Amino acid sequence: MYESRHAPLATRAAFRRRVVRHFGVGMLLIGGSLLVGMLGYHYLEGMRWIDAYVNAAMLLGGMGPMKTELEYPATKVFAGLYALYSGIVVLAAASIILAPILHRLVHRLHLEEEKSTQGK
Repeated sequence: MYESRHAPLATRAAFRRRVVRHFGVGMLLIGGSLLVGMLGYHYLEGMRWIDAYVNAAMLLGGMGPMKTELEYPATKVFAGLYALYSGIVVLAAASIILAPILHRLVHRLHLEEEKSTQGK
């Protein structure tokens, strides 16, 4: 997927494709997680879709739920587990999205380091 340490730097077009692909995967992860949260709030608590959306989105964004008083114990358990999951999934999505950018930076530094040591 990525060029090895001694391989030349990927072209700008290849790098752009890689960034777009990683961004798409990250957004699919976020979107799928948002859908799971919406389904949980809608079916367990009986929230309207818009309310389920805003609660799931707020948890994924790290802000906490909008509706603080949940009626059913199953929803409370779901909300707690979803909050823990949300913290992890946002970090994972950010890592996926930033991976090609950080790889290119580190790879470029290694190539420059190799050039400077070969010139001595």
